[in-house]
Amino acid sequence: MPVVQIKSSEKHFQLDEAFKILRTNIEFCGDEVKVVCLTSCTPNEGKSSVATHLATSMAEAGKRTILIDADLRKSVMMGRYKLEGGEIKGLSHFLTGQGALSECICQTDYSNMQMIFSGPETPNPAELLGGKRFATLLEALRKNYDYIIIDSPPLGSVIDAAIIARQCDGVAIVIAAGSISYKFVQGVKAQLEKSDCRILGVILNKVDMEKTSYYGGYYGKHYGRYYGKYYGSSGKGDKRNDRRDIG
Repeated sequence: MPVVQIKSSEKHFQLDEAFKILRTNIEFCGDEVKVVCLTSCTPNEGKSSVATHLATSMAEAGKRTILIDADLRKSVMMGRYKLEGGEIKGLSHFLTGQGALSECICQTDYSNMQMIFSGPETPNPAELLGGKRFATLLEALRKNYDYIIIDSPPLGSVIDAAIIARQCDGVAIVIAAGSISYKFVQGVKAQLEKSDCRILGVILNKVDMEKTSYYGGYYGKHYGRYYGKYYGSSGKGDKRNDRRDIG
């Protein structure tokens, strides 16, 4: 089976912690939430990256996870990740009857995580995603995975995400900080509500932590005190805080 290389040699503590929190929040939604769709309002909000990081976080927690690239119009993942071990068929092959499910699934370099790429572009993606074969696909995957993460196209551009959401247990909207109007988000939310899919919430992405004083100040001080290394504005350690928190 071909292997997708996803792991990075770089480790980002804040990023890892953020996705652990997101993973935990989804787990607290209940056991019935297994198929999660991610969409956004517009392209370039980082939705595909969020979907990948969420899937890898689930896998690292021991959950059997599969990531589906359901953007049949303009896939980001097709050009982002390196596939070793030969060619593989994608979602569009399965939906058009040109490939079996087993031919479309590839392993990643996370032991608990597999992936289905979108495959070649098709002239009728909305019809394929709303068809019986897509429902059959999810029904089969539910039996073998703890979580199914679906990366869908931006709902502010095309209707595909709402069609996909009908088959899912929950949907989350990825929004890039400071780039989308409140009215635009409300329009996307209203469109999702028509699909009768549970809206799990919003994932705020691309937040500049250096400029966001609340998160930087609050969490920096909180964890600093917790570990006994709280530094005030002077840059010198407050020994009283050290003694209080340790003892």
